[in-house]
Amino acid sequence: MLKVYNSLTNEKEKFEPITPGVVNMYVCGPTVYNYIHIGNARSVVAFDTIRRYLEYCGYQVNYVSNFTDVDDKMINEAKKEGTTVPKLADKYINAYMEDTKALNVKPATVNPRATDNIKDIIAFVADLIDKGYAYNVNGTVYYRARKFKSYGLLGHENIDDLESGASEHVSSEELAQKEDPIDFALWKKAKPDEISWDSPWGKGRPGWHIECSVMSTKYLGNTFDIHGGGIDLEFPHHENERAQSEAKTDQKFVNYWLHNGFVTVGDDDEKMSKSKGNFVTVHDLLKKDNPQALRFLISTTQYRRPIRFSQQGVDEAATNLQKIQTAFDNLNYRLKDAEAYNDPKLDQEIRQIQADFQDAMDDDFNVQNGIAKVYELAKLGNVYAERPIVFKESIKLLMKRLEQLSSIFGIKLQSSELNDDKVKELIQERNDARENKQFARSDEIRDELKNKGIILEDTPQGTRFRREN
Repeated sequence: MLKVYNSLTNEKEKFEPITPGVVNMYVCGPTVYNYIHIGNARSVVAFDTIRRYLEYCGYQVNYVSNFTDVDDKMINEAKKEGTTVPKLADKYINAYMEDTKALNVKPATVNPRATDNIKDIIAFVADLIDKGYAYNVNGTVYYRARKFKSYGLLGHENIDDLESGASEHVSSEELAQKEDPIDFALWKKAKPDEISWDSPWGKGRPGWHIECSVMSTKYLGNTFDIHGGGIDLEFPHHENERAQSEAKTDQKFVNYWLHNGFVTVGDDDEKMSKSKGNFVTVHDLLKKDNPQALRFLISTTQYRRPIRFSQQGVDEAATNLQKIQTAFDNLNYRLKDAEAYNDPKLDQEIRQIQADFQDAMDDDFNVQNGIAKVYELAKLGNVYAERPIVFKESIKLLMKRLEQLSSIFGIKLQSSELNDDKVKELIQERNDARENKQFARSDEIRDELKNKGIILEDTPQGTRFRREN
């Protein structure tokens, strides 16, 4: 039985999706004004791992993750780079896709952009005004936070404490506009020469919080199963999403709130962030580190725990990853002389480890205990591969389980040997990539084959291959 830690209640709860067999899941995506850093990647990888486990359990997962492609940071960075906000967004969305693909993150079911949903955002804000939850002041629309009776519940904040804190962090001009210091902007009046859209309140653009309310409910319904994101988003971002959405729909917004821990750096375990300048981008890390090692480091730490990022940690992850791959290769090698049929005792051991793995993961996605079972499976494989007599069907089962459980962590185990049919498949994929001008993928396949002793020769009659002696 799967239990998840719900940030709203601060308790582990039995997971029961609204629709049996289906999980509707929304995860806050990046503001695309720069390359993502490893702290951003932590959230992406953590929830991709959760998604993969849910799919392993047989659920159909509808996974929505947005792009914030207009806000103050976007506007300021576009000016700095001498470009437009849409062009800046395209640049960093493409970079995001490349970087997360390298980390073997599965594509979202939908990646909506805020700027593609302006009409829906305006309609949402208008509904909140009609219901008395929002008010317009000179073209900026604010949400009446105090009117939402449970405001602060998700962030476990006292509303009176919030008022005194808000007064200290809001400019005198903005404070004068608001009815209450804790009110927040749903729609922002445009400044001269800023990107903007027409609205009933004049030219402006959406606030940050409203876009997620609109896009999550648009694609997943008024109430959905899981909302994920970094712990830093719990308040005020997710609190504001909840307040906006439930005020509009009169329905519960989310059943389970899941929040991942920070990535920290240095001896002081300082949170990694762009604002502090202590970040390292995934884009740069991929130039020197094995993407699978980066993925392994992040995905094998339980999502709510912090990760202390260091080169040593990446190197240790690469070593541990290689141990699993070596076990897989050892078993694959023994297929050559394995006898037919299976070994019932080994099969039972495999089934028990798999059951223990699921028990670990059912405890709020405890990947640290889960990966320990994968190591146990790898150890079992190494010991079995040393036996004088081994059985083919049991080896295949062990390899299948190693591959299957590793894939939940986003790790792709591959046979070090390629038969002719597999080589031909890769050649065809390379030809297709070249035809579609996907030259990076074409080169990647060529290099992969070369590393495994397969030399390609492009001739007028087509691509041929030969094996190195």
